[in-house]
Amino acid sequence: MPSPLLTVTSDAHDAVRLARFWAGMLGREVVEDAGGALLPGDDTQLNLRFVPSQAEKVGPNRVHLHLTSADHDDQQRLVTTALGLGADHLDIGQRPEEGHVVLADPEGNEFCVIEPGNGFLAGCGLLGELACDGTREVGLFWSEALGWPLVWDQNEETAVQSPHGGTKVAWGGPPVAPKKARNRQRFDLAPPGGDQHAEVDRLIALGATRLETAADGAVVLADPDGNEFSVTTN
Repeated sequence: MPSPLLTVTSDAHDAVRLARFWAGMLGREVVEDAGGALLPGDDTQLNLRFVPSQAEKVGPNRVHLHLTSADHDDQQRLVTTALGLGADHLDIGQRPEEGHVVLADPEGNEFCVIEPGNGFLAGCGLLGELACDGTREVGLFWSEALGWPLVWDQNEETAVQSPHGGTKVAWGGPPVAPKKARNRQRFDLAPPGGDQHAEVDRLIALGATRLETAADGAVVLADPDGNEFSVTTN
Protein backbone atom coordinates (compact mmCIF):
# COMPACT_ATOMS: atom_id res chain seq x y z
CA MET A 1 0.00 0.00 0.00
CA PRO A 2 1.39 3.47 -0.87
CA SER A 3 2.47 5.60 2.08
CA PRO A 4 0.64 8.84 2.92
CA LEU A 5 2.59 12.00 2.06
CA LEU A 6 3.92 13.68 5.20
CA THR A 7 4.15 17.46 5.65
CA VAL A 8 5.29 19.13 8.86
CA THR A 9 3.08 22.18 9.42
CA SER A 10 4.01 25.03 11.75
CA ASP A 11 1.82 27.83 13.08
CA ALA A 12 3.39 31.25 12.64
CA HIS A 13 2.45 34.85 13.35
CA ASP A 14 4.12 35.70 10.02
CA ALA A 15 4.01 32.52 7.95
CA VAL A 16 5.76 33.91 4.88
CA ARG A 17 8.62 35.42 6.88
CA LEU A 18 9.18 32.16 8.75
CA ALA A 19 9.03 30.19 5.50
CA ARG A 20 11.67 32.49 4.00
CA PHE A 21 13.89 31.95 7.04
CA TRP A 22 13.75 28.18 6.62
CA ALA A 23 14.12 28.47 2.86
CA GLY A 24 17.36 30.35 3.47
CA MET A 25 18.55 27.67 5.87
CA LEU A 26 17.63 24.70 3.69
CA GLY A 27 18.20 26.12 0.22
CA ARG A 28 14.59 25.63 -0.85
CA GLU A 29 12.01 27.68 -2.72
CA VAL A 30 8.97 29.22 -1.03
CA VAL A 31 5.61 28.43 -2.64
CA GLU A 32 2.96 30.85 -1.33
CA ASP A 33 -0.79 30.28 -1.47
CA ALA A 34 -3.89 31.60 0.27
CA GLY A 35 -3.36 29.25 3.22
CA GLY A 36 0.30 30.01 3.95
CA ALA A 37 3.64 29.00 2.49
CA LEU A 38 5.16 25.64 1.55
CA LEU A 39 8.79 24.53 1.25
CA PRO A 40 8.50 21.44 -0.95
CA GLY A 41 10.80 18.55 -0.12
CA ASP A 42 11.40 15.33 -2.01
CA ASP A 43 11.45 11.59 -1.38
CA THR A 44 14.11 12.02 1.32
CA GLN A 45 13.54 15.51 2.73
CA LEU A 46 10.22 16.38 4.36
CA ASN A 47 7.82 19.06 3.14
CA LEU A 48 7.59 22.02 5.53
CA ARG A 49 4.50 24.22 5.61
CA PHE A 50 3.86 27.44 7.53
CA VAL A 51 0.33 28.71 8.24
CA PRO A 52 -0.90 31.93 9.87
CA SER A 53 -1.92 31.70 13.50
CA GLN A 54 -2.13 34.12 16.41
CA ALA A 55 -1.60 31.33 18.96
CA GLU A 56 1.23 32.07 21.35
CA LYS A 57 4.06 29.62 22.01
CA VAL A 58 3.57 27.87 25.35
CA GLY A 59 6.79 26.25 26.59
CA PRO A 60 9.20 24.22 24.46
CA ASN A 61 7.81 22.67 21.28
CA ARG A 62 7.28 18.93 21.19
CA VAL A 63 9.04 18.88 17.81
CA HIS A 64 12.29 20.55 16.78
CA LEU A 65 14.49 20.29 13.73
CA HIS A 66 18.07 19.03 13.60
CA LEU A 67 20.29 20.28 10.80
CA THR A 68 23.45 18.34 9.97
CA SER A 69 26.91 19.70 9.19
CA ALA A 70 29.75 18.28 7.12
CA ASP A 71 32.59 19.71 9.25
CA HIS A 72 33.19 22.39 11.89
CA ASP A 73 33.45 25.15 9.29
CA ASP A 74 30.13 24.05 7.79
CA GLN A 75 28.53 23.99 11.23
CA GLN A 76 29.71 27.53 11.92
CA ARG A 77 28.51 28.64 8.48
CA LEU A 78 25.03 27.31 9.21
CA VAL A 79 24.97 29.05 12.60
CA THR A 80 26.15 32.32 11.07
CA THR A 81 23.54 32.04 8.30
CA ALA A 82 20.80 31.40 10.86
CA LEU A 83 21.80 34.39 12.99
CA GLY A 84 21.93 36.58 9.92
CA LEU A 85 18.40 35.51 8.95
CA GLY A 86 16.99 36.34 12.37
CA ALA A 87 17.72 33.39 14.67
CA ASP A 88 19.05 33.68 18.21
CA HIS A 89 21.21 31.50 20.42
CA LEU A 90 19.15 29.56 22.96
CA ASP A 91 20.12 28.14 26.34
CA ILE A 92 18.12 25.02 27.21
CA GLY A 93 20.67 23.69 29.67
CA GLN A 94 23.05 22.17 27.13
CA ARG A 95 26.51 21.44 28.50
CA PRO A 96 29.63 23.18 27.13
CA GLU A 97 31.10 19.85 25.98
CA GLU A 98 28.10 19.08 23.80
CA GLY A 99 28.91 19.72 20.17
CA HIS A 100 25.53 20.83 18.84
CA VAL A 101 24.45 24.47 18.73
CA VAL A 102 20.95 25.29 19.96
CA LEU A 103 19.13 28.16 18.27
CA ALA A 104 15.64 29.63 18.04
CA ASP A 105 14.15 30.68 14.71
CA PRO A 106 12.53 34.14 14.35
CA GLU A 107 9.35 32.92 16.10
CA GLY A 108 11.17 31.19 18.95
CA ASN A 109 10.98 27.62 17.66
CA GLU A 110 13.92 25.57 18.92
CA PHE A 111 16.30 23.89 16.47
CA CYS A 112 19.83 22.50 16.57
CA VAL A 113 22.80 22.54 14.24
CA ILE A 114 24.34 19.15 14.90
CA GLU A 115 28.07 18.63 15.18
CA PRO A 116 29.93 16.91 12.31
CA GLY A 117 30.53 13.20 12.62
CA ASN A 118 27.16 12.40 14.19
CA GLY A 119 26.73 8.75 13.23
CA PHE A 120 22.99 8.57 13.86
CA LEU A 121 22.31 11.24 11.22
CA ALA A 122 24.96 10.15 8.71
CA GLY A 123 23.51 10.24 5.21
CA CYS A 124 20.22 11.83 6.31
CA GLY A 125 20.70 15.09 4.41
CA LEU A 126 20.69 18.68 5.65
CA LEU A 127 17.34 18.32 7.43
CA GLY A 128 18.62 15.32 9.30
CA GLU A 129 15.97 14.79 11.94
CA LEU A 130 12.67 15.79 13.44
CA ALA A 131 13.40 15.27 17.13
CA CYS A 132 10.14 14.76 19.03
CA ASP A 133 9.08 14.33 22.61
CA GLY A 134 7.16 11.09 22.76
CA THR A 135 6.74 7.57 24.02
CA ARG A 136 7.76 4.33 22.37
CA GLU A 137 4.07 3.71 21.69
CA VAL A 138 3.81 6.82 19.54
CA GLY A 139 6.95 5.86 17.58
CA LEU A 140 5.42 2.47 16.81
CA PHE A 141 2.15 4.16 15.83
CA TRP A 142 3.86 6.48 13.35
CA SER A 143 5.89 3.64 11.87
CA GLU A 144 2.62 1.91 10.99
CA ALA A 145 0.83 5.11 10.04
CA LEU A 146 3.51 6.23 7.58
CA GLY A 147 4.58 2.79 6.41
CA TRP A 148 8.15 3.75 7.36
CA PRO A 149 10.48 1.19 8.92
CA LEU A 150 11.56 1.51 12.53
CA VAL A 151 15.29 2.28 12.33
CA TRP A 152 15.88 2.72 16.07
CA ASP A 153 14.17 1.05 19.04
CA GLN A 154 16.25 1.09 22.20
CA ASN A 155 15.69 2.23 25.81
CA GLU A 156 12.18 3.53 24.95
CA GLU A 157 13.64 5.72 22.19
CA THR A 158 12.38 5.16 18.64
CA ALA A 159 13.00 6.53 15.16
CA VAL A 160 11.49 5.96 11.74
CA GLN A 161 12.76 6.81 8.28
CA SER A 162 11.29 6.76 4.81
CA PRO A 163 12.17 3.67 2.76
CA HIS A 164 13.94 6.14 0.45
CA GLY A 165 16.20 7.30 3.32
CA GLY A 166 16.70 10.92 4.34
CA THR A 167 15.21 12.75 7.31
CA LYS A 168 14.57 10.64 10.42
CA VAL A 169 11.64 11.24 12.76
CA ALA A 170 12.63 10.29 16.31
CA TRP A 171 10.96 10.18 19.73
CA GLY A 172 13.05 10.52 22.87
CA GLY A 173 10.99 8.37 25.23
CA PRO A 174 9.86 9.21 28.76
CA PRO A 175 9.55 11.42 30.62
CA VAL A 176 7.28 13.32 28.22
CA ALA A 177 6.37 16.83 29.36
CA PRO A 178 2.66 17.41 29.92
CA LYS A 179 0.84 18.87 26.94
CA LYS A 180 -0.37 22.39 27.81
CA ALA A 181 -1.78 23.65 24.52
CA ARG A 182 -2.38 22.72 20.90
CA ASN A 183 0.94 21.91 19.26
CA ARG A 184 2.32 24.69 17.08
CA GLN A 185 4.03 22.05 14.93
CA ARG A 186 2.17 19.00 13.70
CA PHE A 187 1.96 16.43 10.95
CA ASP A 188 -0.36 16.67 7.94
CA LEU A 189 -0.97 13.51 5.92
CA ALA A 190 -2.19 13.46 2.33
CA PRO A 191 -4.01 10.13 1.89
CA PRO A 192 -2.69 7.81 -0.82
CA GLY A 193 -5.17 7.66 -3.66
CA GLY A 194 -7.08 10.61 -2.19
CA ASP A 195 -9.43 8.45 -0.08
CA GLN A 196 -9.62 10.53 3.09
CA HIS A 197 -12.32 8.44 4.75
CA ALA A 198 -10.42 5.18 4.31
CA GLU A 199 -7.23 6.76 5.62
CA VAL A 200 -8.98 8.16 8.71
CA ASP A 201 -10.51 4.75 9.44
CA ARG A 202 -7.10 3.09 9.06
CA LEU A 203 -5.43 5.52 11.45
CA ILE A 204 -8.16 5.16 14.06
CA ALA A 205 -7.73 1.39 13.86
CA LEU A 206 -4.01 1.94 14.58
CA GLY A 207 -4.76 3.94 17.73
CA ALA A 208 -5.55 7.51 16.68
CA THR A 209 -8.49 9.44 18.14
CA ARG A 210 -10.77 11.60 16.00
CA LEU A 211 -11.03 15.20 17.25
CA GLU A 212 -12.82 17.34 14.67
CA THR A 213 -13.23 18.32 11.03
CA ALA A 214 -11.48 21.59 10.19
CA ALA A 215 -12.99 24.37 8.10
CA ASP A 216 -10.96 23.26 5.07
CA GLY A 217 -12.30 19.71 5.31
CA ALA A 218 -9.20 18.18 6.88
CA VAL A 219 -9.95 15.62 9.58
CA VAL A 220 -8.04 16.36 12.79
CA LEU A 221 -6.90 13.36 14.81
CA ALA A 222 -4.68 12.81 17.85
CA ASP A 223 -1.92 10.21 18.02
CA PRO A 224 -1.47 7.99 21.12
CA ASP A 225 0.46 10.79 22.90
CA GLY A 226 -2.30 13.34 22.21
CA ASN A 227 -0.49 15.20 19.42
CA GLU A 228 -2.85 16.69 16.86
CA PHE A 229 -2.38 15.79 13.21
CA SER A 230 -4.54 16.13 10.11
CA VAL A 231 -5.60 14.01 7.18
CA THR A 232 -6.10 16.42 4.29
CA THR A 233 -8.65 16.20 1.51
CA ASN A 234 -6.02 15.72 -1.19
